[in-house]
Amino acid sequence: MAPDQYARDAMNDPCRFDPGSVGAFRITRRSFDAGSRTLSLHYSFDGGPEFVETVRFESEPPVGAAAGSPGFDRALLHLHIAAGTSYFKVAAPRDVVVEGAGLTPSESDFHHHLYDDGLREFAWSNRLEIPLPVSISWQEIATPPEPPITDRPARTLVPIGGGKDSMVLIEAVKDQDPLLFAVNPHPLVLELARQTGLDLLVVRRRLSPNLSELNGSGALNGHVPITAIVSLIAVVGSFLYGYDTIAMAVERSASEETVMVGETPVNHQYSKSASFERLLSDLITTTVDRRLRYGSALRPYSELAIARAFAKLTRYHATFCSCNTVFRQTAGRGDGWCGNCPKCRFVALVLAPFLEPDALTDIIGRDLFADAGQVEGFAALMSEEDKPFECVGERRESAAAMRLLSSLPAWREKVVVSALAERARGLVTDADVEALLTPVGTPDFAGGELARAVERQLAEGP
Repeated sequence: MAPDQYARDAMNDPCRFDPGSVGAFRITRRSFDAGSRTLSLHYSFDGGPEFVETVRFESEPPVGAAAGSPGFDRALLHLHIAAGTSYFKVAAPRDVVVEGAGLTPSESDFHHHLYDDGLREFAWSNRLEIPLPVSISWQEIATPPEPPITDRPARTLVPIGGGKDSMVLIEAVKDQDPLLFAVNPHPLVLELARQTGLDLLVVRRRLSPNLSELNGSGALNGHVPITAIVSLIAVVGSFLYGYDTIAMAVERSASEETVMVGETPVNHQYSKSASFERLLSDLITTTVDRRLRYGSALRPYSELAIARAFAKLTRYHATFCSCNTVFRQTAGRGDGWCGNCPKCRFVALVLAPFLEPDALTDIIGRDLFADAGQVEGFAALMSEEDKPFECVGERRESAAAMRLLSSLPAWREKVVVSALAERARGLVTDADVEALLTPVGTPDFAGGELARAVERQLAEGP
């Protein structure tokens, strides 16, 4: 719906929220209660609603909390601003004001990327200007903070999301006894963590209760850079639980744009991209803690290579799930793969070359490749025009997986494969397939045991 239509609807219904009726978005105040380990984040619009979000670090910390240290306070500030994207999008005004703190130019640049690049899908879906014309200002003099050094245990934290990527990374580094980490974990995530035998840190993020009411009464709504928010929660958690490395399970495919608007890329996975990762890593080491490392241990690898490795991890096949219908807020404990969304199709597509058809059907619950009604959805994964706004891989690796299937006797006669094989073979060559199965670039945490463990895990086929 166009912004002027919101205004007309608000005139006809006085209870309806008009996004154009409010002024600047303000990041107002925050407080951390050390006893309950609960962070309260406050926001408001000039002339509009106020919001209060809470983030509770549920797991008991093994070490004393570092609340009050300069690095901890700076981490809280960055999380406060980043989490504000969930409320800013209610009206998406041009001005964002950070109260009670100053920002350095690099800090301001980081958050500007979140409020522009990280919200471009939201802007696209609401027919707003791209890039978003947003300005971030603050009310105090910005003095560059001296990056502190905290005495931290040498331990790795791995966020677990329930999909194949995090399970490949966890299995690779399991002998190093990493901590697992999840925000609002679904029962499937809890079960996967239990199967690993590793300790899981749980955080509960509670959005402001009035947000859903506004979303139902005319507010703008859409995708936010959730990985950035989860990552910054993990940064805050490092002071409470004691770890020096945050190892994400994000592949190189996440950097590909979903669509171009003129010369401007719009990426559903912006906060998983390599460019965002570098920004956040630099932000942490220059303002939060010079000893805290952040990066993706799977960055050199494609989704196709990760799927090949996951095909071997049969112990997790019955539990893992990448379908977003499972992880929506209203999902039930027994919900599974829907079998009719881009995520289901993409995961099935990249796993299929390394599994027998019956094994993949056992995972998804149905044979997607035998359903002619799925052809258009699989074609979109390879399309320059129709790539879905979902966490799916590069267009060419979808084509590469389809090319592989077209040469496998167990798969090539399936209706979806036979319908799309020629298109896929015209998009990629055998050399392209091989390149996609080969790591590219220097891995994060290069030279350490973490990177070596990942290399061993992904080096061999099934």
